[in-house]
Amino acid sequence: MLKIGTEHIKNAGLQKQIVLELVDAKQLPYPNTHFDLVLSNSLIHHLPDPLPFLQEIKRVLKPKGAILIRDLIRPADRETLHNLVESIGTEYDSHQKQLFADSLHAAFTLDEVNQLISQANLQDVKVYQSSDRHWTAERSFGG
Repeated sequence: MLKIGTEHIKNAGLQKQIVLELVDAKQLPYPNTHFDLVLSNSLIHHLPDPLPFLQEIKRVLKPKGAILIRDLIRPADRETLHNLVESIGTEYDSHQKQLFADSLHAAFTLDEVNQLISQANLQDVKVYQSSDRHWTAERSFGG
């Protein structure tokens, strides 16, 4: 992903504006209150315990910084999970469908996400279901 991203950045001529780095999301190598915005897409469900990552977001984010996190939401039951997997289309093979099912199964509910956000002491973050398969947590600039 980083290799492809780097190619896209180079092709767009944005090497001075965008830098990609491979880092541990639970121990970010950045100083406190360093960033204006933290953006995360589809990472949380891959973490056995996302709390350290959310605590790192709080640490590296400026006090009035913005947050945009999006991830899969765990379906309420097996039937809903099955229907979501089947809805992704015929262009996906059985292995890809199984990976998607595994990701949905590993995802968090809205209540669990709200509890994690609270435990990380991230203030003024709105958590909501943003599609049939995603939740979003956001905070605008300025808190």
